[in-house]
Amino acid sequence: MMPTPVILLKEGTDTSQGIPQLISNINACQVISEAVRTTLGPRGMDKLMVDNRGKATISNDGATILKLLDVVHPAAKTLVDIARSQDAEVGDGTTSVTLLAAEFLKQLKPYVEEGLHPQTIIRAFRTATNLAVNKIKEVAVSVKKEDKQEQRQLLEKCAATALNSKLIAGQKEFFSKMVVDAVMSLDELLSLKLIGIKKVQGGALEDSQLVSGVAFKKTFSYAGFEMQPKRYDNPKIALLNVELELKAEKDNAEVRVKSVEDYQAIVDAEWNILYDKLEKIYHSGAKVVLSKLPIGDVATQYFADRDLFCAGRVQEEDLRRTMMACGGSIQTSVGALTDDVLGQCELFEEVQVGGERYNFFKGCPKAKTCTIILRGGAEQFTEETERSLHDAIMIVRRAIKNDSIVAGGGAIEMELSKYLRDYSRTIPGKQQLLIGAYAKALEIIPRQLCDNAGFDATNILNKLRAKHAQGGMWFGVDINNEDIADNFTACVWEPSIVRINALTAASEAACLILSVDETIKNPRSSADGPPGGAGRGRGRGRPHAH
Repeated sequence: MMPTPVILLKEGTDTSQGIPQLISNINACQVISEAVRTTLGPRGMDKLMVDNRGKATISNDGATILKLLDVVHPAAKTLVDIARSQDAEVGDGTTSVTLLAAEFLKQLKPYVEEGLHPQTIIRAFRTATNLAVNKIKEVAVSVKKEDKQEQRQLLEKCAATALNSKLIAGQKEFFSKMVVDAVMSLDELLSLKLIGIKKVQGGALEDSQLVSGVAFKKTFSYAGFEMQPKRYDNPKIALLNVELELKAEKDNAEVRVKSVEDYQAIVDAEWNILYDKLEKIYHSGAKVVLSKLPIGDVATQYFADRDLFCAGRVQEEDLRRTMMACGGSIQTSVGALTDDVLGQCELFEEVQVGGERYNFFKGCPKAKTCTIILRGGAEQFTEETERSLHDAIMIVRRAIKNDSIVAGGGAIEMELSKYLRDYSRTIPGKQQLLIGAYAKALEIIPRQLCDNAGFDATNILNKLRAKHAQGGMWFGVDINNEDIADNFTACVWEPSIVRINALTAASEAACLILSVDETIKNPRSSADGPPGGAGRGRGRGRPHAH
């Protein structure tokens, strides 16, 4: 008699476990790495992603690409997460992280198939990562902060290395200087929010400029705006969060009036309140009035008659940056406009940039903020430039905080690979094989650099192995001459923190994927979205036809 089967999970639940499950997870991660593999390095290609709304994005940044790919495979999502964390933490090296994690798994696949226990592998990997990180710290070259000139050159080299693999690599000298100037003008905290990046279509990339101070687009203006002066020397700046126009009654207030005089009195009162506000602003001595809320036509006219400049509906972010740069504080009423709450700058002017007009505040006393104005033809191009500059800015910030650097271009990976390979020969047991596999996986970075540039990867890797074995510590791939070169003297530098973070994140992800041996999928989640998800947010009715 057959024993009755026990039904534990709901019908249609998909469970898969054991080694085949692990292998399928590893394969999924390979697919993810295939997607970003070709974007690595100076000869890397770009990807064009089109989302469901038809918006096209062209990018070379690993994190951006993975963010836009809608990954559904649960194990492969881990790789997307580490790319994002690398982007948030260091800014650059997102493609490397994904590649490393996938390569670790690829090297381990044969061992998993042979039935080696995942925990053994994980233990070996943890050891290898610790060794590698300590080795990076040991060989990294620290830079003297005292010598400003030297530090500046180092930062420019780091920024140029970060920009090497981007679309704007041709103008990297121009942009790396700009990025370093931008970051150097910040205070100790190096907050990213204080570097504003504004994009203006048209013009060439070289027309991009760095404004030490604040610049923002001219806001919506009313009649009378053109009569206001557009340039002041040493103006005082009032930053308000006040509405300067006749208010429309918000509530359905009911005012019963018996005579025309009463009605007139109410109207007059409104006007008087407005004029009272305007007069206070005028008497405070402020020359430039910025407000987050609208400034109406009456106010605009009033200010124009008295030679004041005003801009309403300024975005909060811009207002904040103006406050940081020019001092003062944002006022919610006009009652207390004393000198200490007004900002100040050396020069305010409105300038035409491309098809837009921009308000510039230059020579700010507290200038811990700056604005980069990017020019360029296509919209996607300027967006990609912005992303590239973001990477470079992050790298420069990191290099200022952690002042040790290593050589890029696959040099540090080859050195670690050699070190771990030598180490693995000194220990017995399975660990030897696994640390050897880790060492081999590190070679993916120089190998991929060669592949992307169309070189013979095996040939160059053999040269590199030989060179590192003879003690040529900083030798890496030389993209320009299809050979190997000392990348430290060639100034291909990056902060060591980038590499450390990349290694730890990649090996963590690999260990995480290895430690999963079973996936249980709820049958409902494989259908498209939650039940009734088609007409989401429209009640329970029939989903509308789009």
